Amino acid sequence: MTRPTAPAMSRRTLLASAGLGAALGALPASALAAPAGVGADPATAFRLIADGKPATVFVDATADSAVRRVAASFTGDLERVSGVRPALVERTADLRGPAVIIGVLGHSALIDQLVRTGRIDAADLRGAWEAFCQIVIDNPLPGVPRALVIVGADRRGAVFGTYDLSERIGVSPWHWFADVPVQRQRDILVPAGARRDQPRVKYRGFFINDEDPCLSGWAAKAFGGVNAAMYAHVFEVLLRMKGNYLWPAMWGKAFADDDRDSMVLADAMGVVMGNSHHEPMLRAQAEWHRHQDGGITGGAWDYDTNGDNLRAFWRGGIERMMSKGDGHGYESLVTVGMRGDGDQAMAEGTATGLLERVVADQRRIIADVTGRPASDTPQVWALYKEVQDYYDHGMKVPDDVTLLFSDDNWGQIRRLPDPAAPPRAGGYGIYYHFDYVGGPRNYKWINTSQIEKVWQQMDLAYRHGARTIWIGNVGDIKPMEYPLGFFLAHAWNPEAMTPDAVAAYPRKWASATFGPEQAPAIGDMITAYSQYTARRKPELVNETSFPLGGVTPAGLDGGEFGAMVAEWDALEARMLAVRARLRPDQADAYYQLIEYPIAAMANLYRLYYGTAWNRLLASSNDARANFFADQVETAFRCDGELVRRYHTLNGGKWNGMMAQVHMNYVIWNDPTQQTMPSIVRVGADTPSEQRRPQPTFVARPPAPAGIIALDATAFTRARDGGGLRWTPIAHLGRTAGAMLALPQGQPATRAEDAVRLEYDVVVRKAGRATLTLYLAPTLDTSGRGGSRIGVSIDDQPVQILRTSLEATGGDQDTSAKRRWAEAVSDNIVRLAADLNALAVGRHTIKIWRLDDNVVLQKLVLSTVAEPASYLGAPAPTI
Repeated sequence: MTRPTAPAMSRRTLLASAGLGAALGALPASALAAPAGVGADPATAFRLIADGKPATVFVDATADSAVRRVAASFTGDLERVSGVRPALVERTADLRGPAVIIGVLGHSALIDQLVRTGRIDAADLRGAWEAFCQIVIDNPLPGVPRALVIVGADRRGAVFGTYDLSERIGVSPWHWFADVPVQRQRDILVPAGARRDQPRVKYRGFFINDEDPCLSGWAAKAFGGVNAAMYAHVFEVLLRMKGNYLWPAMWGKAFADDDRDSMVLADAMGVVMGNSHHEPMLRAQAEWHRHQDGGITGGAWDYDTNGDNLRAFWRGGIERMMSKGDGHGYESLVTVGMRGDGDQAMAEGTATGLLERVVADQRRIIADVTGRPASDTPQVWALYKEVQDYYDHGMKVPDDVTLLFSDDNWGQIRRLPDPAAPPRAGGYGIYYHFDYVGGPRNYKWINTSQIEKVWQQMDLAYRHGARTIWIGNVGDIKPMEYPLGFFLAHAWNPEAMTPDAVAAYPRKWASATFGPEQAPAIGDMITAYSQYTARRKPELVNETSFPLGGVTPAGLDGGEFGAMVAEWDALEARMLAVRARLRPDQADAYYQLIEYPIAAMANLYRLYYGTAWNRLLASSNDARANFFADQVETAFRCDGELVRRYHTLNGGKWNGMMAQVHMNYVIWNDPTQQTMPSIVRVGADTPSEQRRPQPTFVARPPAPAGIIALDATAFTRARDGGGLRWTPIAHLGRTAGAMLALPQGQPATRAEDAVRLEYDVVVRKAGRATLTLYLAPTLDTSGRGGSRIGVSIDDQPVQILRTSLEATGGDQDTSAKRRWAEAVSDNIVRLAADLNALAVGRHTIKIWRLDDNVVLQKLVLSTVAEPASYLGAPAPTI
């Protein structure tokens, strides 16, 4: 039986209603901090800074070290904003005048007194994980006419409540790690009332990985190594972004063994430490090859043949966790399980039963050393690469252990729990990559992630119940500042990160980082940069990546490659124009966050574009090849100059951080050094004045008749149903944007449900038609063998197309693995359907939602052969 269909909604109506949602969603629950006279009544507001003088800061002398540290840090933030360092007091008798009171419910005598007397209602804070409340109170103490009280449900709640205020008064989480300046203010009011918040994802953090040569080389110069002095800044930026969980650097490094103070400091600041997916029991992989004179390490990383040594080694990790001496230990999230030595796959033929035995033995060690049931110690089992296969084949995992699913290392989540599955005590998490070493190509140099794609995948994960851990592999931290900030903001409250909020994020980020005057321009630039870079990782770009138009009698046709270079040139011009309007103190942050990424990528495209023309023209002994040879040499020198400038910023503060080789790859791994692409000089027998003729370019011809290209967002009608609503996501993917049926995480629909998009087109050249869909790469997270989408035209039957990709970190020895490698390299999946013969005239293309997690970017209908193209035939601008 055919179900009733929802009324069709036009693209104009849908976009208008989305705009209304944005306006309503933008209404703040409470404007926390604003300049005097803006959003706050001076008669009732708390004067955080009054005429340049900041309020006193109070914290109990007996407060947890994380709370005392954040109180001291907050006094520094107030000084950055006001120019005056406020007093930090630890006795109520010393309090006079306006005060900021920071403490933890149940651990602060003053706050507990305010609760007992009814001045603070803390009922909704008790027992809440990392919750906080900021509340303005009149006359909390004699001599204190008004106070802002920051109450944490626990120690990190107090930390986050304090850093939340810091960010709202203009101190960026990246004030040290990206040199973001702080604008001075003489008056800041905090409106009367209360504001409460808490995270929706329990553990939120990042993994420092693949950190050689950049972070390691920088840390050696700046701090003498990857040590506690460096980690102090890492912990701070993590906490300022309301993250709480860290996997430390691990290439040849051992966090707690290299510098024990790193472990002590993490706990003192409130950071939960773990180790990466292949480093169980709080032991760094590098430690296995150290201290072998102790008799318990080294040898084969093989549980069958060397189990005694492995158990002794792992026991040492848990004993070190408990060495704090308070009976609770240093706060940790213990990785359990096992992979091969050095993050390699387990030996072929490894049995599921062996892994279950490994985990059972590890849990016995945890229980024995801590003196408590193993379930009292938080644990995570990372289902990374081949370990997921064991899980898929029935591997049993203790219910209290968090199952950490992973993406495919390229941003596509591989597996998710069924939303209808019974809840697990340990819950689920996601390990997501912004950096990777492995096939089909390392990508370590620069940010290549779109926040729109990150949102789509992590929103999907959240709706499937992955709410215990979100951790991102961010390489060297820099230059991943922008997507990392988004990732952690999303993790704090996925429910608030709606499509409208995602669309607003770039400009809000730009406003917080560089001020409101240039925020629209900078927000638009970071969005364009992210999209252009994500089209193909720069390590995969070379002179053959994109087609040239060719040589014509009238001049050179740059083709699609030329059009991409023109986009980069225009973006770079916009970047330079904004740079000229910034304050001098913003220059260093702008270079790190905006200028270097755009200039370096624009230059890289020019380098390979010049190489492509040089090779093509030289092949016919055309002297114009020499012009492009010069362009390649100039671009290569420019690349080095851009890096040198980065390394000399702020007195050389970031020296070494951009040392990553990033051009002329020939295999999956990094080249040993930065080298220029080879070029050819032409015309030894040509007069010197004719050896460098200036080339003339001609316009790119339009697509031939018989080809109709449409951006997915250019639909004519959207038919919703079954609780699903078609939603355009601007900029998601390689071109204009993408269409999603929201909410995600919903079951499959049938063609009979009629959840579809319709595109009215006019065919001007008859012939046998092919419809090609351009989809964002995604994986079937249910493991059922691919994701489906339906297509039809006019009243023809629905054809079901299926993506069939198999992620692999090894050989591409099946067609599904090869399709996956091509999809992640090109950042697209192409599916084609034969629509039979089409006559000239009006037709309606229909795209049918069948499975979740299918992201439509573009459609190309052709009745003639389509010319070679990377992005697909260009769609008309609407």
